[in-house]
Amino acid sequence: MRLLRQALGSRRGLILLGLAAAWVLWQAWLFAVAPAKIAGGFPERARVNAVITLPFAPERFHILVFQRYGRVSGTEGNSVELRGIDKSQLGAIARHYWVRRIEPLQQGG
Repeated sequence: MRLLRQALGSRRGLILLGLAAAWVLWQAWLFAVAPAKIAGGFPERARVNAVITLPFAPERFHILVFQRYGRVSGTEGNSVELRGIDKSQLGAIARHYWVRRIEPLQQGG
């Protein structure tokens, strides 16, 4: 309690507390909106293929991030094809604020 009073008593402490609160709110928002980005229709398998849509054309950075989750098999416009994703990781991919939508990759796609 004493530490909290000291932090609130200084400008630096207030700034740090404000930044910590903003970070927690940002993470909570990302967690809350992630499920809405994932479309239905994924097969009941451990590994799935997906099309990930961004609000812009993907750059090298985005491709490298997606490679942590599966194999990038191509891009088209604002979309990235990602194969062999552990289905439990779809939520982690959706938590990236620059991911707009995740949909199943159609057979033959």
